[in-house]
Amino acid sequence: MIVFLIIAGIAGFLAWIYWPEIIGAGWSPTPLPHVRRMLKMARVGPEDVVYDLGCGDGRIITVAAGEFGARAVGIEADPFRFFLSFLRVRFSGVRDKVNVRWGNFFNHNLKDATVVTVFLSTKANRKLKEKLKKELSPGTRVVSYYWIFDDLKMTECDPFLHLYLYEIGR
Repeated sequence: MIVFLIIAGIAGFLAWIYWPEIIGAGWSPTPLPHVRRMLKMARVGPEDVVYDLGCGDGRIITVAAGEFGARAVGIEADPFRFFLSFLRVRFSGVRDKVNVRWGNFFNHNLKDATVVTVFLSTKANRKLKEKLKKELSPGTRVVSYYWIFDDLKMTECDPFLHLYLYEIGR
């Protein structure tokens, strides 16, 4: 029985670690200075709805709402990280402007977004590109940290921080 519990614990831990890789990207929190630069680069303001795809611990959505006045939606597939982002939002004082959704962002409609932030992978960005083109309105800003989008026209770049801004339909 003890051997079974140890094996089950190890298997559960490995599944928790590799789950984000299976669905698109691992988790490495975006440094707060990068978050602020991403949101400034996208010209986020109170009229915006910011979607963070793979929102991790919720830092981008809480900063977007708290410091930039935007409404924000975070989508996270990993249950543990969803819970972290839920707690951050709950205790950050912006819960009336932020919504955290659990699930795969490929199964959520993004049509309300005026800004989308991502820190995924090359493979996930390739897959996501068509969804963005299909669901987002022209002029919607997309900011990617570290990984570029092939075949989308980049409108601004911060090579030092590896931040890339795109506008849909431009």
